[in-house]
Amino acid sequence: MFVTVIPILLTVYAFGQAVAFPSPSATHRHASVIIRDVCIIGGGSSGTYAAIGLRDKGKSVALIEAQSLLGGHTNTYTDPATSKKVDYGVIIFPNISTVTSYFDRFNILLTPGNGSPSTAVENYYVDFRTGRTVTGYSLPDTTAAFRAYATQVAKYPFLNIPGWHLPDPVPEDLLTPFGDFVKKYQLDDAVSTINEYAQGFGDLLSIPTLYVLKYFNVPPVQAGASSTSLTTARHDNSELYEKAREELGEDVFLSSTVIATSRNRRGVKITIKTPQGFKTILARKLVISIPPLLSNLRGFDLSEAERDLFGLFSSEAYYTGLLRNTGIPENVVLNNVATDTPYNIPPEPSIYGLFALSTPNVTGLKNFQFGASTALSESAVKASVVSAISKLQTAGTIPTASTPEFVAYNSHTPYELHVSADAIRAGFYKNLTALQGQRNTWWTGAAFSKHASSDLWAFTDGLLPDIAS
Repeated sequence: MFVTVIPILLTVYAFGQAVAFPSPSATHRHASVIIRDVCIIGGGSSGTYAAIGLRDKGKSVALIEAQSLLGGHTNTYTDPATSKKVDYGVIIFPNISTVTSYFDRFNILLTPGNGSPSTAVENYYVDFRTGRTVTGYSLPDTTAAFRAYATQVAKYPFLNIPGWHLPDPVPEDLLTPFGDFVKKYQLDDAVSTINEYAQGFGDLLSIPTLYVLKYFNVPPVQAGASSTSLTTARHDNSELYEKAREELGEDVFLSSTVIATSRNRRGVKITIKTPQGFKTILARKLVISIPPLLSNLRGFDLSEAERDLFGLFSSEAYYTGLLRNTGIPENVVLNNVATDTPYNIPPEPSIYGLFALSTPNVTGLKNFQFGASTALSESAVKASVVSAISKLQTAGTIPTASTPEFVAYNSHTPYELHVSADAIRAGFYKNLTALQGQRNTWWTGAAFSKHASSDLWAFTDGLLPDIAS
């Protein structure tokens, strides 16, 4: 690999051929030039996996990440009292070879675990809008409903394959609002549990059924109820990304943003702003793993096809964190249920609940997740959470003597990119998949598959041979 610290030339001789690029602006004229085989934008689950995979195939890489660390939705807190780690983002993984091989590569021990609290808990069901316990509420028996649900999922084996592999035409059942699908197949008793797993999906009952069945398919249903799921033995999923960062070394550019891109059949040029100044990366190929919303891609030289497709995406907002001093006993879990909505699903924006930790021997903390249909500021989310806890105190549901403290917080926004049923019917995902390889660019991330680390790694694996060729 070569790092050339010279002013940008109009024509750079790279990879044995002359590659012509537009003249740099005056602002970026003195950026240093970095030459790599592949540039990867986004250091979350998909982007980091791509960087490591390409390194393993002998390719030089540059990994660009806007945050100060790698890992995306993988968030870990260190408890100062015990030095124990607490995962509060991505927590569990399915027990499949894609997962075990990746963790084995970094000598990280996995252990069975399904994310459940480390000790027995009492579940209370509370309407967080009022702070009052919902008298007489209990979760329905899901046995028959999930049996019927599994029957429906089995009709669409292509949904279990990483990526979007939809038939043409797309079955109309997959395009119907999920609430209508539930009624048609008498799945009512499964909805509360599905909503618990499909956090961050917005109005669950109105989105096309395709997205629910893609995310909440039979394997997660089975894994969530058994010991076939895995977590890291130290409850430190971020260790994976710390070790990846260490291995990638100076090929990682943290706290860095893309200013401009230029892509053609010969290669790509990426101008980035780093804490050390502007840099320009010249590469044969580009991998983009950030959510492909137009607002995320300012400065990118999008084609008409890319702009038209990405402009159809809508997204949700999702936040997670840890609280101290809630006054809630260690063995108590408060679940948010509404008294006046279908299936008791709380209207957004709302907190999903206050949950016990899966990390043993860490006390005084509660995990929360929060969903909204539009992006909110950190202060707005925290104010809403504090307001909900205040209502719990006022209603006498929890003690009033404590003031909650946020010890960890993270935004997973934008989350769950989706399009309308009409767009899906018109071939959106066929056209999205067709973008792969155009102008030496490959796309990965949840919008191209689903929100599950194992699925994203498997999907990215499928792209690597073409990227590395």
